[in-house]
Amino acid sequence: MTESSCLFCDIQTKDRVRIISENTLAFAVRDGFPVTEGHTLLIPKRHAAGYFELSQEEINAINQLMIEQKDSLQCSDFSIGGFNIGMNCGEVAGQTIFHCHVHLIPRRSGDVENPRGGVRHLIPGKGIY
Repeated sequence: MTESSCLFCDIQTKDRVRIISENTLAFAVRDGFPVTEGHTLLIPKRHAAGYFELSQEEINAINQLMIEQKDSLQCSDFSIGGFNIGMNCGEVAGQTIFHCHVHLIPRRSGDVENPRGGVRHLIPGKGIY
């Protein structure tokens, strides 16, 4: 099921050239506004606003693509030393496109001054502990 005014639903029907990989229930695209080179979005094909609306099968399909993309990125770019995996669930958490999507963000040594704390830096002052 797709929504007519949804960017990620539109990719499936009108902009399929952006899809870099897919399976029965999910697809992967490079982020249009990447945080780092190779930043990838893993998206369920069914229009679901957030992660907690997904079926276990959809979660498994996203995870399958995530592992595939992680391996592919690391094989093509040896500077990748780690990843951040994240999602914004709800407007107060920063979600702006209300079709579930998981961010796979490659990390490289030196891409930030101090990476300790990772995603904890979402809230100022909470990354350093």
